[in-house]
Amino acid sequence: MSQGIKQFILCVLMALSLFSAAASAEGIKLKSADLERVDGDWLLNATFQIELTPGLEDAVQKGVVLYFQTEFDVTRSRWYWFDEKSALAQRLTRLSYQPMTQQYRIASEGFTFSAKTMFEALQAVGSIGGWRVIDGNQIDPSKSYTAALRMTLDLSKLPKPFQVNALNNRDWNVTSDWLRFPFLPTGSNVIKR
Repeated sequence: MSQGIKQFILCVLMALSLFSAAASAEGIKLKSADLERVDGDWLLNATFQIELTPGLEDAVQKGVVLYFQTEFDVTRSRWYWFDEKSALAQRLTRLSYQPMTQQYRIASEGFTFSAKTMFEALQAVGSIGGWRVIDGNQIDPSKSYTAALRMTLDLSKLPKPFQVNALNNRDWNVTSDWLRFPFLPTGSNVIKR
């Protein structure tokens, strides 16, 4: 094999590795999560890192509203039957762009926030503080549970033409992996990544 062909192959491999590294950077990743007990209930504090593809950023700039769904559940294993779902909580966060003010608007559960940049807007979407996810009477303090948490871009809330496009385009399927961790009602429940 000639030296020129070897250099060409090396350049192609380097370009592919750079492309795959850039592609894997986009998406949603959980950075930290903790459950704190307040007045008998459990509140979730979590931070997600969200990076959108250029196509999604462009869609938001052109007026498409994105909805991010955060899901949290608590299950208890049972050897004799299916796992018991002790608690389930879902939260929807809306991200839109306002061309008149040139600001992004984030809305979730009565809370609204405006941001000047996409980076600030995604930080606000990915920050969850004091979300009541477990009512104190839903769990038995003497038992151990498994908690699970994830965030996804809710494709069902997109306008119909975009839903069809999202089915055929991986760039629109933005989701974090489920993070499962032991939940002990009497212990400390902090997860850092």
